[in-house]
Amino acid sequence: MSTEFFIARRYLLAKRKGLFAVLTTFLGVGGVALGVAALIVTQAIMNGFQSDIKGKIVDAQAHITIYGRMQPRDLEAVRAVFGRDARLAAESPFVLGQAILTFDNRSTGVVVKGFDTAAEFSVNSLKKFLVRGSWDALEMPVKDAPPAIVLGEELAKNLGLWLGDDAVIVSPQGAATAGLGLLPKMKKFRVAGIVRTGYFEYDNTMAYCSRRDAGSFFGLPGGANGVGVRLKDIQAAPEAAAALRKALGFSYNVKTYAEMNQTLFAALKLENFVMTLVLALIILVATFNIASNLLMMSMEKLRDIGVLRAMGASPGFIRRVFFWEGNLIALAGIALGLLLGVGISVFISVYPVIELPADIYYVTKVPVELKILNIFLTAAGSYLLCMASALFPALQAAKMSPVDAIRYG
Repeated sequence: MSTEFFIARRYLLAKRKGLFAVLTTFLGVGGVALGVAALIVTQAIMNGFQSDIKGKIVDAQAHITIYGRMQPRDLEAVRAVFGRDARLAAESPFVLGQAILTFDNRSTGVVVKGFDTAAEFSVNSLKKFLVRGSWDALEMPVKDAPPAIVLGEELAKNLGLWLGDDAVIVSPQGAATAGLGLLPKMKKFRVAGIVRTGYFEYDNTMAYCSRRDAGSFFGLPGGANGVGVRLKDIQAAPEAAAALRKALGFSYNVKTYAEMNQTLFAALKLENFVMTLVLALIILVATFNIASNLLMMSMEKLRDIGVLRAMGASPGFIRRVFFWEGNLIALAGIALGLLLGVGISVFISVYPVIELPADIYYVTKVPVELKILNIFLTAAGSYLLCMASALFPALQAAKMSPVDAIRYG
């Protein structure tokens, strides 16, 4: 144990003059602890919600999507490019188009996606999100019955649709006729399933059918206007997308899942940054308590400082003593804050303290995700702020004249 540390520890543990002097020490430790705990809990909850949203997006989408009008011959050429990239694990061609879904005098715009179920379920987790009905109806049409369609849950609720109901899809492009000119193309579908991904944008706009039915409706029989790709490692999405852009050329538009949801991911990142900045102010306020505590202690121990200087202690020695005092207060507050923050986060994740309405958030309890890096950065940033607050009191104590300190102490 160094002499500076020994003296600093004795100063902190010694009886203080007046209740306010003791209170400032507890306020310094408690303020840092509350700030660190609040920051850890908030980041854990925000990370949980962000991971939950990103997980739902990735589950409902492919890692990489290639857009472009492809006839059967073009699809074979694209698949040949896929075969030369070992990072690609599966692919699924699809037909995507915008249309109007009408039922019982109600209508709304929808995005119709037609795919082969076996191929589509190999590139995403859409299969597990079915809450009513069956996917099998898409590939096994019933004789003398309209083709099957699976709707997002919010979309079905808005139109009042349920399993077995017949709805009409109207294409805004229309179809040319000999005598009547351009007429809207319409096709009747029967609801065979309801999907609930947990992501409102999908559940409110998406309608799924077979690639055969979508191709004939949108004028792409046997072809596709997009291909979804799943990677062996999702972290390789940017590099794999860049390689596909180079190999496929300008005829196709290649996008990763992050690029397709760029606005949402940017908003989540900004929200996390702003909340961290705001909560860091709690720790900043606590550092002023540490600074005031050290300043009061330097005045309280004025005679002691004079004696130490008279015995040969250098200004650097006095400075290190007060640095150690600030260090001890900071470490005590940070350690207590880490225990509180991690403990509260674990408690919230295990016990449903805060119950969320499932029909709005699609989860019944708050999602929590603790990240070691965030905890480390919170502790390190708090420590640096506390040490910065101890700088001025330490410099002031080191400047004291030993004669004046003994005379007026």
